Amino acid sequence: MTETTLQRVNGHAEPQVTLLKFAPEPTPDEQPAEVEAVDRADNPLADWLTVPDVPILPAWARSAASLKANSLALGRLCAWQARYHLLRTPKYAWRVAWLATKGLWRALRGLWPTLTAHDQTAPVKALRAQVKAKPEDVDLAVKYALLHRERTVARRWRWGAAATAVAATAVGWYLAPPLLQAGMVAAVALPLAYLGRGDDVQLLDNPTPPLRVDMSAQQLNDALRAAGLLKQGKGDDEGPRVTCVMGPVRDGNGWACIFDLPKGGGKTAADVLAKRTAIAAELGVDEIQVIASRVRAAAGGNAGRVSLWVADDDPYLGAPVPSPLVKADTFSVWEPIPFGQDARGNRITVPVMWQSLFFGGLPRRGKTFTQRLMTAAGLLDPYVRHYVADGKGGADWMPMKAVAHRLVMGAEDDAVEALKAMLKELLAEMERRFVLLRGLPVSVCPEGKLTPAIVEKYNLPVIFVTIDELQEYFTAMEKDDRDQVINDLCRIARRGPAAGFICNFASQRPDADSVPTKLREIITLRYCTQVVDQTSSDMVLGKGKAAQGADASVLSEDHRGTGVLVTGPASFVTVRADFLPGPDFSELCQRGRALRVKHNQLTGDARGDVTAAADQAGLTIAPVLSDCLDVMRHTDRMHTVDLLDRLVNVDEDRYGDWDAERLAAELETAGVDRTTKQVKVGGVNRAGYRRADLEAAVPAELLLSARRVDPTPSTDPATDTPSEPTAEGA
Repeated sequence: MTETTLQRVNGHAEPQVTLLKFAPEPTPDEQPAEVEAVDRADNPLADWLTVPDVPILPAWARSAASLKANSLALGRLCAWQARYHLLRTPKYAWRVAWLATKGLWRALRGLWPTLTAHDQTAPVKALRAQVKAKPEDVDLAVKYALLHRERTVARRWRWGAAATAVAATAVGWYLAPPLLQAGMVAAVALPLAYLGRGDDVQLLDNPTPPLRVDMSAQQLNDALRAAGLLKQGKGDDEGPRVTCVMGPVRDGNGWACIFDLPKGGGKTAADVLAKRTAIAAELGVDEIQVIASRVRAAAGGNAGRVSLWVADDDPYLGAPVPSPLVKADTFSVWEPIPFGQDARGNRITVPVMWQSLFFGGLPRRGKTFTQRLMTAAGLLDPYVRHYVADGKGGADWMPMKAVAHRLVMGAEDDAVEALKAMLKELLAEMERRFVLLRGLPVSVCPEGKLTPAIVEKYNLPVIFVTIDELQEYFTAMEKDDRDQVINDLCRIARRGPAAGFICNFASQRPDADSVPTKLREIITLRYCTQVVDQTSSDMVLGKGKAAQGADASVLSEDHRGTGVLVTGPASFVTVRADFLPGPDFSELCQRGRALRVKHNQLTGDARGDVTAAADQAGLTIAPVLSDCLDVMRHTDRMHTVDLLDRLVNVDEDRYGDWDAERLAAELETAGVDRTTKQVKVGGVNRAGYRRADLEAAVPAELLLSARRVDPTPSTDPATDTPSEPTAEGA
């Protein structure tokens, strides 16, 4: 390439531009020779010369990591087998002795004809009979005598040789050292034991337990034919069969098989998934034991290829698996969150950045526990800001008071107003972030989305919006408020992910009244625990998902914490979620608070919550006082009857039988001095409590720390984030 500068451009003697002229194109002689492609329609050798597009090595030998993993697995298997049989050595010794005894008897019985010269006995008996018939025949008598003597000599020699061998062996064993004696015994006993074995007797025990489920290619074809997926044959012709690409083979605690449906039948892999219940019935198992999925083209599949795994037993029962988040010091939500295990025990992780999540299912099936796994991961990331609303208002989400920037508990009027204010704050923050992101240079924000570098540099933490029991808020609102809240949630779920918003919603059976379709259809990741029917399952997971095999109605009441996770239009898996009990979740909340204090990221309600500060500082506040402050977090006064109802909702076991007199006595014991016993709420004057009176019973240093925060902080993180570490129970 050459560079030429013009002397004058548009009247300028010294132009500020240069013209670039490319070097001349190469001559035809310099062009590289064109190589004719082998794979052409007019090349008769194309098929013969085509290199197969298949790996040379098997899957287990294609990488050093795979070789190492399989070698370690082989070593573990050998060690386990050695321990298994070593423990049964006394049993095997008795079995060898018994089999050797049987073998000795069989050996003596087999040697007896040889020792007694049975091969010469028949001629002797024949001549004896002839001599008796013709006693006058001298020649016959001589032949009999010679043959009889020959048999007698043979017997003596054979018995003598056998006796000599036995005596020599006995003397040699007696004179040999103990180790050689043991070797001689083994050299004799093992062949005798082998000789004494039978068809139903084996020396070593089988370490593999009997199979509860058996499956062969014939059984698979019969099941598919009975389910209407294969055509029936005529006469003696069985009809078309599937082509097994792999198996059936044992795979863990079940049978695995990959097969292709026959062409010409008009059936696809989707038809097999829709017939899972019928296939399970024909195989003699529960449908929860049948795990079927399509094999996509990326994995070498086609529209008629199915991967089938049939478990020996229900794979979702047994002791729950603790969440690895409990032992983690920190976690980044930019990484996939550990979520649970599938039927085969494979670890399932869920990426949440740029996603929104929805959890649904029947009550008391582990829906909230599973939803908390997502939030728990955000607790261990100090650059995650939590907005939490719980329509039930129970104790499940109460530990979040230690961390949550906004925490709304219950679906009463004051809580509904707090939710509406929280959504307005989120919308304002979302718009502010988009303005900031649009103004950043491409080198800093190349895709117009939040990045880990932007999070720390511009103090824009990832925002986790968690709303549980969503239907409680919608049923408690008037139509206009309900429509406005739905529109706000849709805007956040639709546009928020690019600004670092992660929506984490949960509800029970989400019909059109409780959770509108337009909100559900925006959600990208869905998880459903047990529901009553396929219609309810489709309401959570998406229309038509049950027909594809993603059906949560097959789960039973025993499958707590187990649900169907849908991650895409045709991607789903049944997952047994990790177990994160309430005490562990509370501990994670306290650790999350400490992380945010350390990184100067404790903001909003959490920074001003006196009960959370007391827990962090290790100070003691009476439980009834702490609970009353929690349920009155959205109001400055409350009637006694309403306060008791909310306390029962938080902890029915403790407050279920309390009345106004006992509540007053317990609060007085906790140090509450009521300035008035009557409060006016909504124009009604009744017995009640003022939040200021309750706060007066809190240690002064905690109350002072809480009051340092503006009760309604700005949505600007620069103004809402403390400029110095938060004082914690000094």
